[in-house]
Amino acid sequence: MKLSVSFFSGLALFAFSHPLSAGEVISLFTGEIPNSLPHSVEEVVEERNGEFSGYKGAVNPTLEIVLPKDSGTPTPAVIICPGGGYVRQVYRKEGTDIAKVYADNGVAAFILKYRIPNDETMKDKSIGALQDAQQAIKLVRENAMEWNVDPKKVGIMGFSAGGHVASTAATHFKKSYIPNPEETSLRPDFAILIYPVVSMQEEITHTGSRTNLLGEDPEESQVTLFSNELQVDAETPPTWLTHAGDDGPVPVANSIRFYEALIKNGVPAEMHLYPDGGHGFVLKNPAEKWMASIFDWMTRSEIR
Repeated sequence: MKLSVSFFSGLALFAFSHPLSAGEVISLFTGEIPNSLPHSVEEVVEERNGEFSGYKGAVNPTLEIVLPKDSGTPTPAVIICPGGGYVRQVYRKEGTDIAKVYADNGVAAFILKYRIPNDETMKDKSIGALQDAQQAIKLVRENAMEWNVDPKKVGIMGFSAGGHVASTAATHFKKSYIPNPEETSLRPDFAILIYPVVSMQEEITHTGSRTNLLGEDPEESQVTLFSNELQVDAETPPTWLTHAGDDGPVPVANSIRFYEALIKNGVPAEMHLYPDGGHGFVLKNPAEKWMASIFDWMTRSEIR
């Protein structure tokens, strides 16, 4: 694996290459990773049909930077959280492919490889991915000038379990789970949730994601804390959601309850529901096609 060092805002950030990399990949943290334990766990690079597809059991959080070409004025930015049941990350289809479409449409994209919950690698596995999402938001804001990003238009996007990471970042930003001496805002300016796991409530959650994040028999307080539909308030950022009604692994009620909570709290929200297609339905179409409605929403919401 190739290693180089780049400097942004006085911080040394380590840049890596990975299979089919679309942009520069930097280490999310310098020095010790918060909440980490000494361990010998190694993440696995996965392939599908002989091509890179993603990572299993990620332990090294990174941020891949995919910027628009020849952009004059500062652009909006989206931090992308691929899904994978808090076991793996479907990095190519729900990361690299999506980032390219954003960049082609004048939006800076940052793909987050967040840590997978693991008692061997973290003191508290329930907050590892949230810490990584907060650090990603912090980095993008603090390096906005270098990356030609508008620091007031930094959003977060998540697919499936990555939707839980994103919706957690969008509802838990008032508490900093990472060192933040600069007191940089950790609130996303907008959220985009694609067939998201939102709730840890047993009747609608994705069981695998809940077990991997909170354990086999979590305390009710933890279930409530990470059921993000219960954490929405008036400061939750504007949100765009999509889901299929026949989604088996992640019931559509996850999106519906989050949408209802947003509306109840006066937060601008737009939701696109489809009768069928199952889990991962948008990936059956070219990203340029199904993402058109996202760009339309971003334009109408004066994000881009």
